[in-house]
Amino acid sequence: MNSTTISLTSTPPVPTVVRGDSPAGISRARQAARAFTDRLTPAPGPDTADTLVLVVSELVTNALRHGGGHYTLKLSTDPGTMTAAVSDPSPAHPRERTPDLGGGSGGFGWHMIRRLTERLTITPGPGYGKTIHAQLPR
Repeated sequence: MNSTTISLTSTPPVPTVVRGDSPAGISRARQAARAFTDRLTPAPGPDTADTLVLVVSELVTNALRHGGGHYTLKLSTDPGTMTAAVSDPSPAHPRERTPDLGGGSGGFGWHMIRRLTERLTITPGPGYGKTIHAQLPR
């Protein structure tokens, strides 16, 4: 009897880097996050992958709206976590706002990011700006 053993390794893919300076960059960032999770072995569950895409979308949107109009997204992973790091040129940290329930002016993004991530840190740089590191469990 011939048997075959399949071994799944947790080799992380090369980090993904995406840059953007317009609303079209939001879609590119979401597509990059989806492609990133699709390449992971073992693959995260669909809910986890969707959560990463949502967190990336919110971080990139905030960088474009409030962080100086452009961003750099870096996606990376290790055996236990996935990290989305978004850099923008503004040194100002995100602030919580009361969500606008009637006028459509936002206020939901930072609340969602904080609730959906396992760990959230903000570091100075590059240059005058900041980088927000959002970690999610794999």
